Amino acid sequence: MSAKPPRDSVLRRVLANTGVLLGGRAVNAVLSLGYMALAARSLGIGAFGVLVLINTFAQFVSDVAKFQAWQTILHFGAAPLAEGRRADFQQVVRFGVVLDLISVAFGVCAGAAGAWLLGPSLGLPEAARGQAAVYALSVAVLAPTAQVGLLRLFDRFGLLAAQGAISSAVRLVGGGLGMAIEAPLVFFLAVWALGSLAAFAYVAAAAALEMRRRGLWTSFSWSGPLTAGLPKAWRFAWATNASSSVDVAFTHVATLSVGALAGAADAGLWRVARQIADALAKPARLLIPALYPELAKLHAAGRAGAMGRLALRVGLVGGGAATLLLLVAVFAGEALLALVLGAEFAAARSTMIWQLAAAVIGVWALPLEPMLVSLGRPGVVVGVRLTVAAAFLAILPAAIGGYGLPGAGAALVGATLAMAAGMWVRLQQITSSRRPDIKFP
Repeated sequence: MSAKPPRDSVLRRVLANTGVLLGGRAVNAVLSLGYMALAARSLGIGAFGVLVLINTFAQFVSDVAKFQAWQTILHFGAAPLAEGRRADFQQVVRFGVVLDLISVAFGVCAGAAGAWLLGPSLGLPEAARGQAAVYALSVAVLAPTAQVGLLRLFDRFGLLAAQGAISSAVRLVGGGLGMAIEAPLVFFLAVWALGSLAAFAYVAAAAALEMRRRGLWTSFSWSGPLTAGLPKAWRFAWATNASSSVDVAFTHVATLSVGALAGAADAGLWRVARQIADALAKPARLLIPALYPELAKLHAAGRAGAMGRLALRVGLVGGGAATLLLLVAVFAGEALLALVLGAEFAAARSTMIWQLAAAVIGVWALPLEPMLVSLGRPGVVVGVRLTVAAAFLAILPAAIGGYGLPGAGAALVGATLAMAAGMWVRLQQITSSRRPDIKFP
């Protein structure tokens, strides 16, 4: 009987994979600020706000439409991959791809129609409706996630690290050209869509080649059973889709609401603040994609106690790092905004602090959702998210109307606190009543 790996070996692997992702995301963070700065300085705050709203709407539709096939592949594919059951693993892959195809078909239709019909009510000028509808076709490369799940399950985080950087590099080069020729808004829309396409093509090719290297394409067939032998597979897929769909209330819907209530310029400021807050919190958040496959493997191996210990340690590491970055933003945020984007964007400083505070709270609580999903309870996540999202969206108009962008930021912080508390309580209830072997203080 082989000895168990050292207790810290899984945590070290999570941190190592996070470090690999961090290298790529650090580059991506710089590139992202670069292409945002080029677009902002080239278009001005008004047209830049329109660009942000159109891109945000496409991302919103994508997040609502996508089935999060990567989570399905991790949840159902970890055991057959570890046990060498190639046919069963291929079935999981087939199911994940079908989920992606459904997401793309629905997302493209809903995105194009929604952008045309709802554009003016979201704060878009009438003339931008057609541009928004065409840009919504980019949902076809934003919605699929099966390839991401495969690379995470294969521990090929080095390949994944370049995904965001590729998209941002295309947008940066295109933005530089656009600034040089004084290109209009439609040029920047085309460049941003091209960046999404390039990133998708790269990850899809990397996943396909990795499947081939491991011999997992042998005897593969696109026809065959989808969910036979996969208990509650559709229920799991719908639950993870619902969870991610609800989550857009705190990201894309918030941006769209600011645009509808306060105009495109304020939407641009809100999006810039979120972009920088996300960039500062990204190092800690990268623990999440590295944590999911390890929890899936521990669950498949029946090591429930190790799951709780790993989740707790990851929360402490991520939360500590995120808190330090919040302090940096408090003292240097305004200078960073003015330096990178221009003096007119320095007004987003207080909004950025609120958004970063919300991100830090989320990082401290980051192991909660992966734990619940890995324990086969994605419905619990959906319930908590749905309740908090409904409350957040209910108070958001009053917060924006009464206090502007800082009011929206404060509402986001309150919602994030409520989300963390709700998931912690539900996890405590589940682990104490059904899984006493899991300790999560």
